[in-house]
Amino acid sequence: MKNVADATNYLNMDTKELFKLYSTSHDIEIRNILVERHLYLAKLLSKKYANKGVDAEDIFQVASLALIYAIDRYDISKGFEFSSFATPTIVGEIKKYFRDKVWTLRVPRRIQELNKKISEARTALEQQNKKYPKVKDIADYIGYTQEEVLEAMEASFGYQPISLDSSNKDDSEDKDMTLIDKIGKEEDDFGNIEYKDYINKFMESLNELEIKIFKDRYFEEKTQSVIARELNISQMSVSRIERKVINKLKKEYENEMI
Repeated sequence: MKNVADATNYLNMDTKELFKLYSTSHDIEIRNILVERHLYLAKLLSKKYANKGVDAEDIFQVASLALIYAIDRYDISKGFEFSSFATPTIVGEIKKYFRDKVWTLRVPRRIQELNKKISEARTALEQQNKKYPKVKDIADYIGYTQEEVLEAMEASFGYQPISLDSSNKDDSEDKDMTLIDKIGKEEDDFGNIEYKDYINKFMESLNELEIKIFKDRYFEEKTQSVIARELNISQMSVSRIERKVINKLKKEYENEMI
């Protein structure tokens, strides 16, 4: 059984050294330290999927579990940065959770998969043409008919539906008011104000190149090689800059938690 001195030694060790030690020992105590040091990744990536009809804490829990999977599978000897390895794992688990667990209306799997393609096509076309794509553009891009695309788009409203006839549950005097009586224009950005403020404040400490790489990697989900080609620099340079940005973000997160 480990003593307090062993635990203190682990806490003082470099992250890379901990990964090397964990790869041979699979010590849960070491893994817990690695999870704690990289929890900011789960927090950052889970916030991208907020306001989609699922409790933010549930998404964060999925992201945290995915972080553990990534730590268990990470092979430091291959030379990849852990953040680059963990990001697609965490994002993939979150998307899988939405696809398999959250659809309360029994939407066919083919519709769920098509909806995913539509989402990816919409992002690609928006980047390519600098404007929001039409249904026809999306259909042509993924090789489906407009009717099939529209069907999938309509089915996307199958996330956690609530009856519009549900009664008012607050403590106001209008207890007979239903949800349909209270519907107004939804302000999409309202729930993201805190998140955006946090990210915007963080990006103030970055230069133009760092901001470009940070946005492309963690918001556009581009690979390092794609970013390198776009910027006409080496993938190693992209990796180095990304690592620098992540270290800055980690410090910001740790300071926020104090």
